[in-house]
Amino acid sequence: MKKLIIGNWKMSLSNEAVQTLAENFAGADLGNIENAQLAVCPSSVHLQTVINTLRASQIGVGAQDCSDQDNGAYTGQNAASMLSEIGCNYVIVGHSERRQYNGETNALIKAKAQKAIENNLTPIICVGETQQERDSGNAQSVVESQVQECMPESQGNIIVAYEPVWAIGTGNTASAEDAQTMHALIRKHVGNKVPILYGGSMKPANAQELLSMPDIDGGLIGGASLNAEDFISIAKVA
Repeated sequence: MKKLIIGNWKMSLSNEAVQTLAENFAGADLGNIENAQLAVCPSSVHLQTVINTLRASQIGVGAQDCSDQDNGAYTGQNAASMLSEIGCNYVIVGHSERRQYNGETNALIKAKAQKAIENNLTPIICVGETQQERDSGNAQSVVESQVQECMPESQGNIIVAYEPVWAIGTGNTASAEDAQTMHALIRKHVGNKVPILYGGSMKPANAQELLSMPDIDGGLIGGASLNAEDFISIAKVA
């Protein structure tokens, strides 16, 4: 299985900065990266720009969210079919920030993942515990429930991203051993064919240690993906 290195650009960068970053990605030397598959997930307003810029490259493009509905009066949402039509390969669903700020439930995330598969997108289903849940000893039960309740019923390509909420954007990172323990737990539920990514402040300095763990199949990269050199460095480690 190739390591998957996927960048989540979140709500970052101006249109000009996105164009420059995408061009840097498109022009990067990826000739010696044979065991890694790369993708980036820009903001929805920048998707077409990035898709056009990376079209001839080896780098895929994903969206940061999709609707659980096919179409209709859902102002501000993007249907999975729309994302597929413009050339997206992936879509992130259930990111902790969506859970926290938008109140997304496991049932809603499952429905979004289902729509993604139905429209030939690979959903990246995010799971992970908060600091409070970890401190109370409930980290594993929380993650197990998320995995079990977010998995779509349809067969298709699926990616799971374990993102300890307490490590996102904080500079804190789970130890490689702790991350492996949680990835192994997830593996019991999803099997060997589903890639499991680590999504908590992975960067060039810690990528080697994390990616060497047997059940860590790649990374969902936040801040480090906004720098082409850092992102490619992680890919080379993979």
